[in-house]
Amino acid sequence: MQEHVILLDEHGSPIGMEEKYTAHHHNTPLHLAFSSWLFNSHGECLVTRRAMGKKAWPGVWTNSVCGHPQEGETLEQAMVRRCRYEVGVDIIDITPIAPGFRYRETDPSGIVENEICPVFAAQIVTPLDINTEEVMEYQWVKIDALFRSLVATPWAFSPWMVLEAENANEQLRQFAASVRQ
Repeated sequence: MQEHVILLDEHGSPIGMEEKYTAHHHNTPLHLAFSSWLFNSHGECLVTRRAMGKKAWPGVWTNSVCGHPQEGETLEQAMVRRCRYEVGVDIIDITPIAPGFRYRETDPSGIVENEICPVFAAQIVTPLDINTEEVMEYQWVKIDALFRSLVATPWAFSPWMVLEAENANEQLRQFAASVRQ
């Protein structure tokens, strides 16, 4: 099944749909997405490295899972679906972290991301089963160490991850602390 993106006007209202890969180019229209930061029971964050086959930002380290809701799907339903697809996990405690997050960035090849992209945190409750077509590497990281890395080497991470951490630093720290056993 081919995924699509939900196109949005400047106010965030849906105005149509377009096939996901066709929509992403040098002048990508504004569309709806989501971004998730997943944590284990030790409060560590799952950081993933995008597979080399990804159209935008291949091989770049990023937050746990991102995606696009499909027509008739809530952001939470989309997040559950993509978490199962990309890293093979079930999640609980889906928590909005930055519901109004929006960004527009261009990757080195000229592909643009242009998204209204609410940010969520959640806890993983099943073992990882990585889909290598989506993720080439992964690492569990303590949130404070991750934030230090994002400040020291922002070029090593996806631009949305860096911006999300800047905008939702305290909320992500609080979520990480809440899942520690």
